[in-house]
Amino acid sequence: MKTLKKNNEFRLIYNIGNKIYGFYVIVFLRKNKMQENRFGFVASKKIGNAVCRNRIKRLFKEYCRVNELRFILGFDIVLVAKQKAGKKFKELKYKEIEQDLEKCFENYRLFKKQS
Repeated sequence: MKTLKKNNEFRLIYNIGNKIYGFYVIVFLRKNKMQENRFGFVASKKIGNAVCRNRIKRLFKEYCRVNELRFILGFDIVLVAKQKAGKKFKELKYKEIEQDLEKCFENYRLFKKQS
């Protein structure tokens, strides 16, 4: 799984890309000209302390790692945590994040068709 690292890459996706709103996450999408997906994970200081932010980013990364082969190729995807996720981070389970992200990605038809 490739990740986005540079600030200008994130800015480009924020400014030009599409947004999908979930309960715990805002997903920013933009087509890239590559035959691979690149992911970015963001949890600002407004979300909570470092433990909280890192846990939320780990949950996002795990979801993307597990479902990497399901995604249509050629997108830059940034997952930004909402404050709701930070307030509930101690009780937040992977299943809840998974359900939220599934809804987001299925509504945007970002998954390959299953045969």
